[in-house]
Amino acid sequence: MEQVIYLLRHGETELNTQGRYQGELDSSLTAEGIEQVKNNSRLLKLLINDPNEWKIISSPLGRAEQSAKIICEAIGYDWKKVTTDDRLREVSVGDWAGLTIKEIGDSWPELIKNTDNYNWYFNSPNGESYDSVVERVSDWLESIKNKEKVIAVSHGLTGRVLRGAYKNLEKDQALKLEVSQNTFFKLSGQNIQRYCLEFDEF
Repeated sequence: MEQVIYLLRHGETELNTQGRYQGELDSSLTAEGIEQVKNNSRLLKLLINDPNEWKIISSPLGRAEQSAKIICEAIGYDWKKVTTDDRLREVSVGDWAGLTIKEIGDSWPELIKNTDNYNWYFNSPNGESYDSVVERVSDWLESIKNKEKVIAVSHGLTGRVLRGAYKNLEKDQALKLEVSQNTFFKLSGQNIQRYCLEFDEF
């Protein structure tokens, strides 16, 4: 059996547009976010043939579940068959949830000093460590190893760490992986393939 996992991120949310870091907070999808998920779903539908052969697993956070519902509608999958798994939730940024990078820098300058665009999240007071996120996504990958066809709906940072764990990447490599909301990934045979449906505007 060669397992195939399609890993999708939720669409753009209201807090995304404000530049606020959500972590485990919740925020509804924007109209643009709904379109992003619909576009990804159209491409996914072309790739999977019979949707009923697949198992859809979603993060329990509302923005991921909202995205999973749109995917189900687009590919013809019964929403009631979707399961949620806490290990796919977004990385907790602790006390920084709901804040912008400027607000964080103003209040905790010493915690983001000498960090870069990719690793600062893990300095958050009461937030998750990188190693604990690697542990939970690795545990999830292990738990589904006997499922041949899986569609997972997760988040930006968690999706990076998950792909890094899948490929045994170093932390700095994993945290620089792409997180576009117009893109999703196929994980199979230790390889990762990128899919993106870009429409030309005339």
